[in-house]
Amino acid sequence: MKQISYGRQYIDKKDIEAVIETLQSDYMTQGPKVKEFEDKVAEYHGCKFAVAFCNGTAALHAAYYAVGLEKDDEFITSPITFAASGNGGLYLGGIPKFVDIDKENYNIDINKIEKAITDKTKVITPVSLAGYPVDLKAIRKIIENTGKDIKIIHDAAHAIGALRENRNIVDYADVTILSFHPVKHVTTGEGGMVLTNDENYYKKLCLFRTHGITKNPDELEENQGAWYHEMQELGYNYRITDMQCALGITQMSKLDKSLYERNKIADYYDNELKDLEWLILPINYFKKEWLKDDKYKGLKIKPENLNSYHLYPVLLKDPEERKSFFDYMRENNIFVQVHYIPLHLMPYYKKNYGYKRGDFPIAEDYYSREVSIPMYPTLTKEELDYIVNTIKNFKK
Repeated sequence: MKQISYGRQYIDKKDIEAVIETLQSDYMTQGPKVKEFEDKVAEYHGCKFAVAFCNGTAALHAAYYAVGLEKDDEFITSPITFAASGNGGLYLGGIPKFVDIDKENYNIDINKIEKAITDKTKVITPVSLAGYPVDLKAIRKIIENTGKDIKIIHDAAHAIGALRENRNIVDYADVTILSFHPVKHVTTGEGGMVLTNDENYYKKLCLFRTHGITKNPDELEENQGAWYHEMQELGYNYRITDMQCALGITQMSKLDKSLYERNKIADYYDNELKDLEWLILPINYFKKEWLKDDKYKGLKIKPENLNSYHLYPVLLKDPEERKSFFDYMRENNIFVQVHYIPLHLMPYYKKNYGYKRGDFPIAEDYYSREVSIPMYPTLTKEELDYIVNTIKNFKK
């Protein structure tokens, strides 16, 4: 069996042709494909504005900036996430505050958020881990009950297209970020995006992406001619290219099929691995009976709740077996991965913010036992059977 990764991109002939066509056009960057891609993603999620960035980390940095995080402001997030969820706030001098995860769904524990809020809290950044959409409605209600002006940045890097109670990843959030890394549902090689319904945030994001420079005549303090532009804020060169966005446009046309196939794969794993007493599967909060109904095929019609399944995380009941299972799978050409090492245990956070082992026990226990098995839409039946049989043979 050839090597099977935990995730991988799906590039077809249309993707390649779209990139070649852009290479042969007049624009390689700052051209029409960027806006076309932004509009396509915004329309898909029913929101007003989208700003594309060179990567998801840049998108997070911009999101924290847009909602007004400043030096010594506190922001709350989950310890089980990639470093970028925290780094985006750190770049602006924010102070990270973690809330432990829910032991059932692995997202931030909604019931522990209010206790973590202080007078310095300016932002909450919930993460929809593995594609399971975090309960943004509940977080918004908690904020409203405090009477404080706290913004929500939804880190939906794993959750493009996900639904919860017929509400998508933009609803209830002030801004939502996406990632277009190759292992994500939609890839531009590297890339990210911020979605929002707030025009002021949109304008700030556009400035932040391009050195703080604007050429918009309506925004200039003075106008000396067609060449004239102004640097109005301190921004960054976080632009994405037309080549990448051409790829993103064609990738978006495959998103619904990807979501459908990922749910089919998760259903297969659920059924095939459910009897292994030594393995804990991700809880199927959103029932998948809809997969058996042809009207949903391709997801032209969507169920009320939809997990986008960027990852399929399994937990070993015995943490002492995690490394041997990880090594065993890789020895059998199944390149599983671990998501994630808790952020508060990274040397930087321990040294600079005083975090230590034991601060967030549920997150630490999750990390000690987690392994992500392959999840991407082009996995074949032969590959899936091989993965499942290899897992079942681990204890034999």
